[in-house]
Amino acid sequence: MTEPRTAPEPASAGAPEPATGTPAATETEAPIVLFVCVHNAGRSQMAAGFLGAVGGGLVEARSAGSEPAEGINPVAVAAMAEVGIDITANSPKLLTPDAVRAADVVITMGCGDACPIFPGKRYEDWELDDPAGKPLEEVRAIRDDIERRIRSLVDELVPQV
Repeated sequence: MTEPRTAPEPASAGAPEPATGTPAATETEAPIVLFVCVHNAGRSQMAAGFLGAVGGGLVEARSAGSEPAEGINPVAVAAMAEVGIDITANSPKLLTPDAVRAADVVITMGCGDACPIFPGKRYEDWELDDPAGKPLEEVRAIRDDIERRIRSLVDELVPQV
């Protein structure tokens, strides 16, 4: 059995708000998907935005980062706005073991060893370029890749009626 890996201790002054954790979904509740990247400012925010839009309330999207940034990447915000998804109200959150424990599916995007592992959780690692410092044209390609993956994930998680 693998020992849980833990996230680094947060800095006390000016630390971002931790991602909250509630018990994982039961068969009658919407499954919870946690998207994790280092800064929780680009990839994971775009993924959570798409899941919220595509999941139709049947899947709950959360996101967090092992070293959260001060704010959301403005180029990621612009790229999402182009497809009608507003992520401006989001803010980077600190990854906590409780947030991972509460999720049914944990999708990492470059957080490496900082993401704790708990038995019984579904984990996926999506290899995606980091949009930080990239022009809008390159972030669009990352956004479109994330959208394709989200649509496939929703098809897996939400039973077709």
